[in-house]
Amino acid sequence: MFSVCVWIRSLIVSTETILIIEDEQALVDILKYNLTREGYTVFAATDGANGLALAKQIIPDLIILDVMIAPIDGFEICRELRTSPETEHVLIMMLTARGDELDEIVGFKMGADQYVVKPFKLQPLIQRIKAILRRSVGRVPERDVVESSGIVIDRNTFTATMHGEPIVLTVTELRLLWFIMNSPNRVFSRLELLEAGRGEDACSTERTIDVHIKSLRSKLGESHTAIQTVRGIGYRFVPIDD
Repeated sequence: MFSVCVWIRSLIVSTETILIIEDEQALVDILKYNLTREGYTVFAATDGANGLALAKQIIPDLIILDVMIAPIDGFEICRELRTSPETEHVLIMMLTARGDELDEIVGFKMGADQYVVKPFKLQPLIQRIKAILRRSVGRVPERDVVESSGIVIDRNTFTATMHGEPIVLTVTELRLLWFIMNSPNRVFSRLELLEAGRGEDACSTERTIDVHIKSLRSKLGESHTAIQTVRGIGYRFVPIDD
C-alpha cells in the first residue's frame, strides 16, 4: 500500500502552477487535460476580466494568455501584470491567431516571454512550456531564512520564532509555514502544500493539510490571520503589519 501511494503521488504532484486565459473552451479543455497529466496544477478562465483577477489571486508560475480575449485583451492583461510587484515575475506565453509581426513585437514590448501563433501542434507546445518553466527556476529565489508578520523561520536550523520567542512546530508545520511565507500572497493548492510538507505519511490526503493549517494557526497567536483560506483552492500567506 505504501509503495502504491508513493507512486500515485509521484505522478500527480507538482509545485508549478499554470493559468490558462483563453475563450475557446475546447482549447482550454485540451490544454488543461494534457498539462494536468504532465503534473502541473492548472487553473483556467474563459474571459479576460476573470483571468486577470484569478492571476492576481493565485499568482501562477506561467500564464497561457489569448491575445484576442475579451473584455480585457491579452495585451492589456500582460501590461497590467507586468506593472504589479506581485505578478511582474510571472511567465507569460501569448497565444494568438494573428501572426502579424507587429502584433508579436507589441506582445514582447508588453512583457510576454513567449509568443505562439495558432494553430499549433500540441506536443511541441507542451515541450516549450516545460522548457520555459525549467529555465525560470530561481527566478524568484527561495530563502533559507524568511521573516514576516513577526514570524522568523530558519530552514537551516529548523527553528521558528514569533516576536523573538520560540514557536514549537512539528517538522511538517515548519516546512509548510516556510513554504507559504517564501512566496507571500501566492495561492497554493492543497496538493502543492501536501508535497511541500512531505515526510510524515506518504498516503496523506489533501485534507490532511487542513489539519496542519489549523494547528499552525493555533500556534501563531495574533499572526494567525496571515494564513488565509482561499475557498475551493487552498491557502496563502498574506503579510500583516508587524
